[in-house]
This record gives sequence, C-alpha cells and structure tokens, in this order.
Amino acid sequence: MSYLPPTNFTPPAAALGAVSSVLGTPTSSTIPLNKLAPEAALRRLELTIVRRLEGFLHGDHLGLLPGPGSDANDARVYRPGEDDVRKIDWAVTARTTIPHVRDTISDRELEVWGLLDVTPSMNWGTEGVTKRDLGIAAIATIGFLSQKMGDRFGGYVMRPDRLRRLPARSGRSALYGLLRTMLNEPFVPDHARGSMTLTDAVEQLSRTQRRRGLRVVVSDFLSPGDHELDPNVKPEWERAMRRLAVRNQVLAIEVVDRREVEFPDVGDMLIRDPETDFERYVNTADPAARARMDAASAAQRERIRISLRRAGVGHIQLRTDRDWVQDIARFVLAYRRVASMLHAPPQGVTK
Repeated sequence: MSYLPPTNFTPPAAALGAVSSVLGTPTSSTIPLNKLAPEAALRRLELTIVRRLEGFLHGDHLGLLPGPGSDANDARVYRPGEDDVRKIDWAVTARTTIPHVRDTISDRELEVWGLLDVTPSMNWGTEGVTKRDLGIAAIATIGFLSQKMGDRFGGYVMRPDRLRRLPARSGRSALYGLLRTMLNEPFVPDHARGSMTLTDAVEQLSRTQRRRGLRVVVSDFLSPGDHELDPNVKPEWERAMRRLAVRNQVLAIEVVDRREVEFPDVGDMLIRDPETDFERYVNTADPAARARMDAASAAQRERIRISLRRAGVGHIQLRTDRDWVQDIARFVLAYRRVASMLHAPPQGVTK
C-alpha cells in the first residue's frame, strides 16, 4: 500500500527515513547493521527447538565432533581400507558397476533457513522503519537466539522475478555477513513484474533443503490481487506452509505497518497498491469510511492468523511502531507452553 501526497507537496531536503517509502520506493535501509538485534537483550533467551523427528538434534547440540547421522548425504566412490563396507549403497553400485558408499550427515547441529520477502509491498513504512528492514531485524533476532556452536544459518531472498539463495554457514561473522547482504539487496520498484510468489518460494525452500531444521518465513503474507476476507477461504500459500511444517519447525513472522491497520485522518488520499494497478481516492476524514477500512484490514489480518494456525506453524506479528525485540522475546518465553500443539502434524499426516 502507498499513500500519494497532493501534487503541490514538496518533501524536505533532509532524509526522511522510512517515511520516504510513502512517497516512493526507498533507496537505502532504515536500520544500521549494528542495531538489527541488541545482543545484550538476548543473552538470557534461547529459542527452544521442540521439533524432534527421527533423531533430529541428537544430544541437544553437542558440537562438531564426528559421528554417525540419520540424514543421508550424497553417494561417493568406495575407498578400500577407509570406508566401512556396511555403508555401501548397493543400488548405486548396481547402476554404475563401481562400488559406492552413502555418507550420512551428523544431525547434532541445527540448520536454520530464513526466507525474506522483499516484494514491493514490503518497502513501505511510516514509523521510522520499513517492513522489509523490520523483517531483516526479525531474522537477525532469531539468528542470534538460535545460534550455538556449529549451527548454520542460511537465507533466501524472494523477489518478484526470482529467488536468491544465500548459502548456510556457521559462526557469528557469517550471520552478520548474511544480514549485510540482505540489507544491501536492491529495492524492488513498484509494479515490478515476475512469476515468483510466496507459494513458489516456500515450496522451493521445502524441496531444496531436505535436512530437518528451523525455517523462518518473513513476509506480510499479502498476495497481489487477493481481496478475500473470509477466513474459511484458504490463501494459496497455506498448503505450502503446511507441507514445510511437516518436516521442520516453522516460524511465520508477519510484518505490519501501523497505517495498514489504523488509517489516519488526512482528508482525501489516493491509496495505491504497489503490486497491482489498483488505485482509489478515499476520504479519510469520514469516520464511517475509516471504520470500514479498519474493519476490512482487521479481517484480512485475522484470515492470515487463522491460516497460519491451520498450517501448524508458529506465528509472530511484528509492527513497525513497536519494539520487535520485546515482541519476539515475549513469544519465545511463551513458546514452550504451546509448542507441542503448534507443531503437531496436520490432520492426516503422520510423523
């Protein structure tokens, strides 16, 4: 959503920060790298990993010591005297006529992947930070909370035309490097065209990252052209989120700007959708009009909440006018009580 000012409006020369996103596409990030997540406020917190399937996270992060794992890796040629003959993959050996062994991955370290939506609707913000940068701050906070020795953190950046993969690496410096890359990702202009959707991105994340772990999906969960408000009508991305949650612990972080749910009284205003051709003038000075818009926005957010709950994923809503560290900390502290219910397999799916 974008608000367009009157034609005779002249913005001040000084930098407007996130407020400039109301007038057009931002040109730089609104949060510096060193303020993404105050580590001092997170030292006493740890994100509890409650999803354990088929030996996932044996021993609760014992470290990087070598040992057998439960996840199959690639096959390679058998080396006599070095490899255990019990690990020979007879199917590959029969196809190639050369002895091959199948390696396993030690699963004592956590692998976290964060999917960040940077489509045009995420460029907007009116409270000092854009939704896009708030999403990066959320990924930073989850990264610091879930990081221990040997854990790896990787990312995907979803643009309208493609999905960019940022390799998973371990260590605090690697996490900072990933966050810096996300902050420096070029902004997507309004009405940018492409075939990539949130559904496609989540399905690709589920298909390409087969090792079980923690998955963080950061978006406003608004699909272009989807004006449905009935919570019984499932969004197109719900099925993909449900499938992702079958094998992984999933956190869905919904980012919202205050003026998307509380419309201001500023008189006649042109409301424009940055991802479609929708434009309409609205008299926000009319209390009845504002009430209808607020009610529709609340119904839209309630539909998203219900859909994420049906998918069996953890749900955090972050707003640009609130302290995101406090909101995530509150969620983490309450997570242990509801985790077993949130991450139960969907109906009809067995562990």
